[in-house]
Amino acid sequence: MNKITSGCDFSGVKPAMMDLPYPPLQVREKNQLYAELLSISYCGMVSEMSAIMQYINNENRMFCDRCSMGKTILGMAMAEMMHMQKLGQLIHLLGGNVCYVTKQSGGRQWMWSPQCLTLPEKAGEMLQADLESEQAAISQYNMHIRMIKDDYVNAVLERIIQDEQYHIMLLRSMMDSM
Repeated sequence: MNKITSGCDFSGVKPAMMDLPYPPLQVREKNQLYAELLSISYCGMVSEMSAIMQYINNENRMFCDRCSMGKTILGMAMAEMMHMQKLGQLIHLLGGNVCYVTKQSGGRQWMWSPQCLTLPEKAGEMLQADLESEQAAISQYNMHIRMIKDDYVNAVLERIIQDEQYHIMLLRSMMDSM
């Protein structure tokens, strides 16, 4: 019998993150507005949840033909999982509810769904979509930093941005190598 197998070994893949410590997870005081802002980056249209799912989908579709890229993308997904976990803890510390629902402008609730993802077929288009998602995440984090007046929360967001900038560098490098 013929078997179709993968020659791509994902053992040893580590989160693709800057080799810098994260600030302690703490807040000045409970603040529901801040928790709601962070929930957008937790599970909104542009969010860690969206990044994780988009990266995993892209990695699953390219690992056979592009093992090295698949490993890098999996490492980025792992980093996004850690970001999501940190945001969840901050939301909880701020007195918010950690779930998959965000409040949109006007107070309307919105639940995360796969419609948040951009899932092109070609590897180059996948990387471009991932790059654009990272840029949008950085822009959103910078907006949150301007709105949040808690230096503890902002220090964590600034550290997350450093990882997102690293992901942009990795994505551009993969795009250049194609």
